[in-house]
Amino acid sequence: MKKISDYAAEAEMALRALKLSEKEPASLYGPVDYALSSGGKRLRPGLVMMSAESFGSEKALDASRNAAAGIEMFHNFTLLHDDVMDHSEMRRGRESVWKKWDATTAILSGDTMLTLATQLVSKVEDDKLRSVLDTFNHMALEVYEGQRLDLDFENADSVNSDIYIEMIRKKTGALLGAAGAIGAIIAGAPEKDVAAMATFGEMLGIAFQIQDDWLDTYGDSSTFGKPIGGDILNDKKTFLLVKAMEADAGTVDALKVTMKELKGEAKIKAVTRIYEKLNLNEVTRQAVSFYTKQALKALKGTSLSEEKREPFRLLVDKLTGRKK
Repeated sequence: MKKISDYAAEAEMALRALKLSEKEPASLYGPVDYALSSGGKRLRPGLVMMSAESFGSEKALDASRNAAAGIEMFHNFTLLHDDVMDHSEMRRGRESVWKKWDATTAILSGDTMLTLATQLVSKVEDDKLRSVLDTFNHMALEVYEGQRLDLDFENADSVNSDIYIEMIRKKTGALLGAAGAIGAIIAGAPEKDVAAMATFGEMLGIAFQIQDDWLDTYGDSSTFGKPIGGDILNDKKTFLLVKAMEADAGTVDALKVTMKELKGEAKIKAVTRIYEKLNLNEVTRQAVSFYTKQALKALKGTSLSEEKREPFRLLVDKLTGRKK
């Protein structure tokens, strides 16, 4: 039985086959190649290919390679632009594109990646093209909407948890949903299965992001790969912070004062104590469990056999039970 890591390795080969390092002008394609070569688990393109082969055959897998590369290209395009918007100087352990070159280069190379992504996703059989492009474009708009909401949240005094969930469904879940759906479309799966895979990916994306929020506060820095408490220091709206802001007025006031007046490790410890008082460790774990179950429910609603569902279940375990 193939695992997501096997499909991710095949997706990596599809990206390398593009030979972007050889394209001119190097000042345009060099940053694109740099961004794609910086690592990443290739989960999204792996999901495209796993879905295609599960609902179809090895022929469907072969037909999905370009679309898988396109999905990963789109994902990395969003990261280039996100880093410019967030002024993030590091990405995957090395300088982000705008920091290594400049913001103008990051924007233009990011635009190039978006067009390359669309070209790659369009390389499907003619009878699948309209459905694949509709799915891809719908996803892209949702990702942009999610990013806009995330930016709006930065200056908001408080954020409703339902709106926060909708934001991460769009910003994180939509791309995973499109990956599962596009693979199923390429395989010729029925609309019911395509819709179920879209839901599977979206719910998995929500669980994945909430787990990421939890890890930033309660994870182990040696396995998480970055210092614990970064979201707290940066006043980032996370699931934990949003839930804390829905507590009683006294707690909310104390939280606001703590976040405004304290710095560094003292701030991390004080905010974490408030989270613990509200039992947010457990609340967050329960939320991850809820959306994980929703993803598995969608998967169970497909026509896939138990055997063919297993790699997707393993993917769920990988993403929601992770420590990094």
